[in-house]
Amino acid sequence: MLEFHHDVAGERITVHVPEDTKDLAEFWKWLYRARERGPIALDTETTGLDIYSTGYRLRTVQFGDARDAWVLLYERGGYFASYARDALRRCRQVLIHNAIFDWLVLDEHADTRLEDLAPWTTDTRVLAALIDPRQPSEGGIGTALKPLSAYWVDPAAPDTQSGLTKVFNSLGFTKETGWANIPLTHPTFLLYAGLDVIYTARLFPMLRRELDRLGVRPELVTYEHEIARMCAVMQRAGLLVDQEYAAPLARRLAEEAEQFATVAARYGVAKVGSAAQVAEALLGMGERLTDRTKGGALSTDKTVLLPLADLDRDWQRIGAREPNPLADAVLRAKRASKWGVTYAEAFLSKASAAGRIHPTISPLAARTGRMSVTAGLHQLPSSDHVIRRAILAEPGHVMVSTDFQAVEMRVLAALAKVRRMTDGFVNGGDEFDIHTFTAKLIKGENATPKDRKVFKGAGFGKVYGGGIATIAKQTGASEAEIAQAVAAYDRAFPEIKRASSRWQRHAFQNGMVLISATGRRLPLDRDRTYSVVNYACQSAARDLLGQAMLNVESAGLLDYCRLPIHDELLASVPERESEEFAREFEKCMTMDLYGVPIVADAEIGGRSWGSLYGANF
Repeated sequence: MLEFHHDVAGERITVHVPEDTKDLAEFWKWLYRARERGPIALDTETTGLDIYSTGYRLRTVQFGDARDAWVLLYERGGYFASYARDALRRCRQVLIHNAIFDWLVLDEHADTRLEDLAPWTTDTRVLAALIDPRQPSEGGIGTALKPLSAYWVDPAAPDTQSGLTKVFNSLGFTKETGWANIPLTHPTFLLYAGLDVIYTARLFPMLRRELDRLGVRPELVTYEHEIARMCAVMQRAGLLVDQEYAAPLARRLAEEAEQFATVAARYGVAKVGSAAQVAEALLGMGERLTDRTKGGALSTDKTVLLPLADLDRDWQRIGAREPNPLADAVLRAKRASKWGVTYAEAFLSKASAAGRIHPTISPLAARTGRMSVTAGLHQLPSSDHVIRRAILAEPGHVMVSTDFQAVEMRVLAALAKVRRMTDGFVNGGDEFDIHTFTAKLIKGENATPKDRKVFKGAGFGKVYGGGIATIAKQTGASEAEIAQAVAAYDRAFPEIKRASSRWQRHAFQNGMVLISATGRRLPLDRDRTYSVVNYACQSAARDLLGQAMLNVESAGLLDYCRLPIHDELLASVPERESEEFAREFEKCMTMDLYGVPIVADAEIGGRSWGSLYGANF
């Protein structure tokens, strides 16, 4: 038996590493005693993060409590792997930090279905996020194990990632290659593997006490674990890649990036990624730049260049000015390059042997609880079909997208009790459009499409916290027009300002924390208290999607789901029954929020995701 010792919060702990069947028998005795005392912490060490890649290996499985950790050398196979799998089946309650990852690792590589393990799991990362969802850059502790352990358990808790990286480097490996190549019995590797479960075991009671002290509802904890499990199911299913389409797309995008880079070079920009070169050239063309980076340099990011190119966030012409050819070229060169590398090439290089990609779905990515999907799949413009065309439904299936309709404005009407908005949503009929309704309410029956666009910007400014200048850029209207529109909006819907003041006052009285409609804690920044409306609405919209996911599972539709994207669920369903499936998804995503109807529309596409955005396949 290999044994390693370490001091944690003034106590001596032991990391045990069985080397033979006799040692494994000792592990078995410990397991039976430990599971009677309470939950057992669980963790894995693997060769990396890409669980479904060729050659991926599960190296160790760790079990532990507050004083003892057992690191089973799964990679050795035989009895080591057998004991680990059997122990997983016999644990009554387990603690995992970032459970989705370990569920999927064990599901794919240790014959332990996530459906069997998830019901017995408490994820300490979920608990931490419900206490304070902010990352260190936002003034919070973060949700990573090391900073949480340093705060709640032991200020001297070692940074295992940093410590192992140094060991990797000393052995001639990088941070990326070290996990796969460090010797399985390297002392530092084994010690840190064991420490992770000990810290998780010690973290759990601290977080539970804090949740109780703060009055966080137990139902919210249960709900978040259910959402995490459903996200794991979708991540496991993955997305089928049309490799015959993706390969030529990567080449075409590379050529397109070069083409627009050549255009930019005509205006003196040799490198489209150089903000200084782009700024200097734009100033030389007579453009006025005012936004600056945190470092004080002139900003030329997308939010600056899109209005100069007369484009909105969806890359559609605004019609407010003559497009600046340099801004347009830089935007298109950078987009083509990013799409070629981040999407088309990555779809090919990261596809599993089954031809699928498995993007990570993070159910608690933002402070408000909003979900995110890696590989940038949640950031694609709504007008795009080029990248989405590379993602396919299953053979014999078609894609169905079910999207909440105007959910931000419906949530705002419900939470702020906006009388006129609510009346419109309740009585306006199937064709009701809140932005046209608002424009006519303020400007009269002769309101124009431009009026609709301006008041839509004003409404979204209320929801997302955008200022006058930002809304003006997005709509193409002048700042004076937007200022007048916002003032008129406030007169038409006075409940919004009153709700904002009320929510800010409650947050001040609660240590700068707003409690959401579902009981979620939403910390506010003192210099950005106006974000309270955004946080309240975004959080409620996210939880509506979460409830929709629960409804979807109850209806037996979860296995057809592929991604949650913002306010949308993407699914692959049998083509012959697509209309029936679409109706069921709509039913699952239709509900009521404080008297405001929350409705959804399901769109049936073709074989590719892109078919829902204009692609012909």
